This record gives sequence, structure tokens and C-alpha cells, in this order.
Amino acid sequence: MTDEIKTLEELNTVAEGTPAPEAEPAVTREPVRDELGRAYATGKRKDAVARVWIKPGSGKVTVNGREMNTYFARPVLQMILRQPFTVAGVADQFDVVATVKGGGLSGQAGAVKHGISKALQLYDPSLRAPLKAAGFLTRDSRVVERKKYGKRKARRSFQFSKR
Repeated sequence: MTDEIKTLEELNTVAEGTPAPEAEPAVTREPVRDELGRAYATGKRKDAVARVWIKPGSGKVTVNGREMNTYFARPVLQMILRQPFTVAGVADQFDVVATVKGGGLSGQAGAVKHGISKALQLYDPSLRAPLKAAGFLTRDSRVVERKKYGKRKARRSFQFSKR
């Protein structure tokens, strides 16, 4: 532009001559369910991988063929599994069937939580916003650091002896 715009009126006249920018259409997500009405997702945490299926039901959670209370005996781990339902506001409305492999109990509980969150947002896309805001759809990438040579553990050195 060779001439400068110094007033709001000049700016309005220039803006009226240009077309308004096109707004991109909002992405509408469709529910993803199989022929049995279930949603499937894979959850991961540390070395644990969980395959999770959810369907409407009474809130029964089965992990590796056992009840949640027997597989995850610690109340903290049971609370971790219930978090996605409470955040989404659908407590005791879905039955969960999960198979978990690898890692320890804490990692497996985190993997099932991740899988439940992903399956919930696939079953009902309107639940995506609260689950994403709580950070449940993001995989926790923290893993154990490998042991280095010349060290006792990943970072711990051998005890130094002056004499």
C-alpha cells in the first residue's frame, strides 16, 4: 500500500472492499462403536498396555477376567480407574472389560484409565471436552530411565572412597 491509513473511517472503507475471511467448519465427531454397541480403545502407561471395551451397563469393571476389587486390591488404584467416569459425569453407566499386559499394578491401573478415557470419548464424542481438560486423553510418557555403565543405577554412582 502506497498511501497510509490514518483514521478509522479510512480503515473501514478499505475493509469493506475486502471479502471476509472464510471460517473453517467445526469438526463434528461421530461415535465409533462395533456391531455389539461397544467402544474399543488401547491405553498405555509405563510398560503396561490395556485393551479396553466399554458398553452401557451398571458400572461393572472386569480386568483380565477378574473383578476390579480383586485385581486392583488397593483403594488408590480403584480410584484411578473410576476417575474418567466421575470427570465425565457418567458414573455407573458403563460396563468395562479390559485385558492388561506388562508392567506393575500401578502402570496397569494407569493404562486402563487411559483406555477407558479414550473409549468414552469414542463412544460419546460430547465427553471429549471434560476428559481432555482433565488430561486423561494424553498418554503419560514418563518411563523408567535406563541404567548407565559405570553407575550403580541410572544416575546413582558407586560410593566414593578416599582411602
